[in-house]
This record gives sequence, C-alpha cells and structure tokens, in this order.
Amino acid sequence: MNTWNIIVEGFNKAEVTKHESIFSLGNGAMGMRANFEEDYTGDTLQGSYIGGVYYPDKTRVGWWKNGYPEYFAKVLNAPSWIGLHIKIDGELLDLNTCLEVKNFRRQLNMKEGWYERRFTATLPNGVEIAVKVVRLLSLRYDEIGALRYEISPLNADTSIEIESYLDSGIKNNDANWDELFWNTLEISSENNCATILAETKKTAFKVQTFMENHLFIEGKELNISEKENRKENYIGLQYEVTVKQNQTFRIEKYGGYTPLTKSKTLSKVRDAQALTFEGLLEMQKEDWAAIWETSDIVIEGDEKAQQGIRFNIFQLNQTYQGKYAHLNIGPKGFTGEKYGGSTYWDTEAYCLPFYMATKGAEVARNLLLYRYKQLPQAIENAQKLGFTGGAALYPMVTMNGEECHNEWEITFEEIHRNGAIAFAIYNYTRYTGDESYLKEYGMEVLIAIARFWAQRVNFSEEKKQYVILGVTGPNEYENNVNNNFYTNYLASWCLSYAATMALKYKSEKQWVTIKELKEWSDIVEHMYLPYSEKYDVYLQQDGFLDKDLKPVSAIPTGERPLNQHWSWDRILRSPYIKQADTLQGFYFFEERFTKEQLQKHYEFYEPFTVHESSLSPCVHSVLASALGKTEEAYALYLRTARLDLDDYNKEVHEGLHITSMAGTWLSIVEGFAGMRVKNGALTFTPRLPKQWKRLSFKVIFRGEVKEVII
Repeated sequence: MNTWNIIVEGFNKAEVTKHESIFSLGNGAMGMRANFEEDYTGDTLQGSYIGGVYYPDKTRVGWWKNGYPEYFAKVLNAPSWIGLHIKIDGELLDLNTCLEVKNFRRQLNMKEGWYERRFTATLPNGVEIAVKVVRLLSLRYDEIGALRYEISPLNADTSIEIESYLDSGIKNNDANWDELFWNTLEISSENNCATILAETKKTAFKVQTFMENHLFIEGKELNISEKENRKENYIGLQYEVTVKQNQTFRIEKYGGYTPLTKSKTLSKVRDAQALTFEGLLEMQKEDWAAIWETSDIVIEGDEKAQQGIRFNIFQLNQTYQGKYAHLNIGPKGFTGEKYGGSTYWDTEAYCLPFYMATKGAEVARNLLLYRYKQLPQAIENAQKLGFTGGAALYPMVTMNGEECHNEWEITFEEIHRNGAIAFAIYNYTRYTGDESYLKEYGMEVLIAIARFWAQRVNFSEEKKQYVILGVTGPNEYENNVNNNFYTNYLASWCLSYAATMALKYKSEKQWVTIKELKEWSDIVEHMYLPYSEKYDVYLQQDGFLDKDLKPVSAIPTGERPLNQHWSWDRILRSPYIKQADTLQGFYFFEERFTKEQLQKHYEFYEPFTVHESSLSPCVHSVLASALGKTEEAYALYLRTARLDLDDYNKEVHEGLHITSMAGTWLSIVEGFAGMRVKNGALTFTPRLPKQWKRLSFKVIFRGEVKEVII
C-alpha cells in the first residue's frame, strides 16, 4: 500500500462513479469529480463546482408547512471545461464501447496534488492506443486548472480528430424540477482559446468559463488552425492530426472559471500557461509541500491507517483554504451534489479544530466571522418560527444565512446546531487565547442564541423544571422527541456561558438586562435532564427505555445499513443510534463529567450505535481512547479514516464525506495523542494502538508550531 498515493488498477464499469468521487480534485475555490475527459456512455456523474455559486431550487414537498424554506440551495454543477471528443481513424474513443481496456490505472498523488489516469484500449475499428492523462487544479492560480492528455497509437499510423470544448448546457443530477440552472450569455473563440459567459438563474452569478489548447507530437508544438463548432450552450475547437505508430500526440488544455471579462480571462490564463504545464506542476508540488509541513500526521507501522489520515487531510485542504471569507466547508465539498448548501453544524463541531490547529487562528476566525455576518438572517429565521426580541436560530443548511433545508424533522427540530455554534466560539477562545473575536463579534452571536433557548424552553408544572419539546438530536434515527439530553444540556450550557461572558465584558456594553440574566439563571438551575436510576445514565430522551433494547449485534448483517433496508417507521421505533448523541455532549463537555460517568454512558450507548452517520465513529473513538479502550478506539478510527476509501456505507458514488474527515484528525490528535487545552496550555495523554510504532504531527498553538512525537 502506498501511503502518499491512492492507486486503483483495472477498469470496472460498476465502480466508475465511485472512483470519480475518490479521485476528485479541488483548490478551495473550485473542484471537480474525476470524470473522464473523453466521451463515456456508461454510468457517470459529471461534476464541476465553484465555491459559493449556488441555485435556490424551489422546494418540492408533498405537504407544505408554515415555516418551510422556499428553496433548497443546490451546489451548482458548473459549465464543464475538461471535455475532449476524440476520434481515432473516425472511431469515437469511449471506454464503454471499446473492445478491450487493459492496464487501466488511476493515481491520486496526495503529496504533490495531481491526478493521473492511464490505459491501453482497443477500439471497435481495431486500432490500439495507449493513453496517459495528468490533471491538476492550481493552488496558486486558483481560477485555473490544467490537463495533459497523451495518445500513442500502438498498432498503426492513425488519424486523430480531437474537439476540445466548453459546455454550459449541463444540469444538476439532483434538480427538484429537472431544470437547467444556467443561462448562456455569450460565446467566443480566438487563437485556440474559447470562453463561455454564463449566468445562474435567480441568483445571477456571472461566471466566465475558459479554455486554451496547445497540441504537440513527440514534444514538438504544432501550429495548426482550429475549426469552430458553436452551438447554443457549447463551443468546440476541432483539430485533426496524423500520428505515426508509437509516436505520442499530446494536447495541453488550460481552463477554469473567473468572473473577469473575456479579455482579462484570456490574459490570466495565458499568464499561467506561459509557465508551461510543467511549471504549474512544479508550483503545485511546492504549494502542497507547504501545506503538508503543518498538517501531515505520520504513523509508523500501519500503512492502512497512514493512507487513511492523509487522504482525509488532503481532501480537507482541497475543500477549504481559508482565503475567502464568503466560503465554508460543505459536507461533500467539491465531490458531489448531495446535501446542497455550503454550511452545516459540521463546520463548528468537527472542522474548526482541524483548521485552527493546522492553518492557524486567522483561518479559524474567518469561519466564526462567517456566522457573525449571517446573524441578521439567523434572527430572521427565528422570527419566521415565532421567536422575538433578537432571538437567533442558525440554519441547518445554508449558502447565505437563510435556512434552506426542507425536511421538517431537521429544519424545525434539529436546533442543537445553535449550540454547536456557541461552543465553537468557546472552543476558539480556549484554544487560541484570543478574546478579541468574542468581544468584537462573538458576544452578539451568543446573546442572540441564548435568547432563542430562553424562548424555546417550556416550564413543566408537573416536573417543576424546564423542558424542551419536539426536537431531533444529532441521532436522526429518532425524530420529534421530548427532552433530548444533548439538546437540553447544550441549551443550559449556552445560557450559562452567554451570561458569564455578558458579565465579564459588561464594561464594554450592557449586553443583557438584569431581568434576562435572572431568567437565564433560573432555566440553567432547573433544566430537566432525563435520567435512569436503574442504569445510572442520562437518557437520550424521554421514552428511550420504552424501546426494545436489543444491541446492534442482534441485527442481521444483511440488514445494514438500516437506512437502505428498513422502513423509516421501523428505524424510529428501534433503539438504534445513527450517530453520537448523548455521547456528543460528553465529548464537548468532558471536563464536566467524571471518568466513571463517561465509562457508564459509553458502555450503555455504544452497543446501540450503528454509526451510520459519517460523523459518529470519530466521537466514539476519542471517548474510547480517553477510557483506555485503545483497540476499540482503533477499530472506530479505521472506520472513519477509511469510510470513503473502503466505501463502508456503499454511497461514495454520491461524493465524499468531507466534514467528517476532520473527525479522523480528531480521533488521532484528541484521541490517541490525548491532546487537551487546560489552563491555557496543551496537555497530552497518549495511548497508541499496538499496531503503531510511532506517531508524530504538528499543531499551531497560540502562534507557535509545536511538534508532537509519541
């Protein structure tokens, strides 16, 4: 196994879409699935994406409910620039129809940031060719990508017709109403270059898609005129060359996206192209070397674990670089369309610690500022649901701060996301020691969130305590429950933390009234937390013990994952937990519980947890490490680290689980290394799996790079 490369050999049509996800490329500003450049008539999911560009796809539900978002924000499938129609002696190159495909190999070089594909194919007309393709998306010039496509005829002199094209007539696979999301405004071409100016419907994002082509035989650049093939949403530049047996024909294609005018677009791509493909590749190697300097984790003695963490770190860096304040980290990044939106609670709960420790406080601060800038929309979201007085409910899914998730049990009920945002402010301040964000921006967010919780609770006369009714916790296999422990505990903590900070910084501003503080204090003091005397554990929610408490081991193997085999009704009535819920609270607030309490809760809930959310195994892994259950932690680590590489949930064809990849980092740094921040200093309680001989990594802590070797 190669720990710096993902390599797949052999052409399997059934796995094309899966590998399109795994070999995806991105540079923080744009990204693309590993689609073939040439035509492919088999099963494929074409996907190119631009950070921050989206379409408000009108909500489609069977029963409209007041408060529903008007739309679901779709990550847009952008105009394609990589395409090549290739004919060999008049026969279209299509691996789905070739007589034979041999020596097929894909390679993702994570150390240097490029993707390669090569194969030998026999076309229906009997011509045999060897193909090698290398592709990259430049980190330094993040509007630009480049590919080098080489063809060598192996058994005859051949005529090669190649049409390099741009296509804006594309659609999203997940469109609610099967409509096109782009309007093509202008098409142009000159001197082996072409552009398409397109605009998104409704949101009016204008994007210039561009390409420039250079052709070579045996390394010598050709000077041949192109023919233009122009259609309504399409521009192709056609070339025809004769290539002798065993010679190599090469096209180098530069392309990408920019909001600039056509003349500036062409100038920009020519500036980058002047460096040559090899020049861009060398820059790519330098830029990735700089990233790996602070983000690499080195595991000695376990290649499977090593490859897994590097793949996760690589994809996180491809998704988000921290350069643009309007961008965030979507669950699929640039690898697929599922889930839409650019921001979930995943960013605050899972991703923030990774970027904070590997890129520094400024990048993490930008992630928090993203939420601050969307506070007005969060207040408006709460107003739509009947909350007043500046209460804020942050969206479950968003592109611009507006809620755009349209499943009622999540949109209205999975309100714990508010708490994760407040916790991220606390976590940032604790780790960086920087209180300026809290004083300048974070206090407004905390107060608005606290006001939401203060209105969301009910006082139960029967219990003489405050309750929170009709919620969904992190465990989405239980909906519309009362008194979810994690939600209630988080709400109580948020009110307490906001009050404490309001008093601490009262000299700067009178954040809240004395009346409000008293109300919040009363809620905190009398918050109801469901508890079982019999098991001596907090219950996930009211009624959990009424379920048929059979462990996961009782489920036949062929019925997993549950969401692909059971009815939703059966899942909701079962005790099975999709992801860490009560234990998510123990993970966030570990210092508030004893080790004995953690052990009781872990051993009670782990047997019921199916881990069918990508966000689950990492939390359990960190907690298992803290309990000294190192081998159990290791098994959970492998599950999160190799979730996509090994396609555990059989859904990688839809895209990678980007945000949960940060949990892999947490499993190592907070789990096996036991890193914590206590009294303003880093502490470590290392417990390495027996398979590991040595673990080393770096973290940026309060402006200094610390190297940790275990």
